[in-house]
Amino acid sequence: MPQLPDVFDSHPARDASLASMNAVESGDRATWLSLFADDAVIEDPIGPSPFSPDGTGQRGRAAIEAFYDNVIGPNEVRFRIESSWACGNEVANVGTITTTMPDGTVVHADGVFTYRIDDDGKVLALRAYWELDRLRFGD
Repeated sequence: MPQLPDVFDSHPARDASLASMNAVESGDRATWLSLFADDAVIEDPIGPSPFSPDGTGQRGRAAIEAFYDNVIGPNEVRFRIESSWACGNEVANVGTITTTMPDGTVVHADGVFTYRIDDDGKVLALRAYWELDRLRFGD
């Protein structure tokens, strides 16, 4: 279970973000993928990165499945959310994602993680604001 702030009241977008974090932490690929609309986009991080050299992110079901299989699935991922701000059909969670890779390398990404949902509660956009040169390594 992700570490959450004292105030993390129910809100449709916040609930979707929590479902996403829970599915990632438990390694539940099917549940995680089911949270996304067919035309969703993941930008993690936003802009050009090793995960998206052209900076457009992962768009659509096949690209999101590949992102899970190549980036999320092989690793142990934990979330610590310090604060959360929900407005309209979006939420911005501020915190740290800690990833432990199969070789034991531990990487901490501090950032802001936003989720935008549609009227059915499906994630339309997951956008992560973090900087490669500010990653922290080690326990």
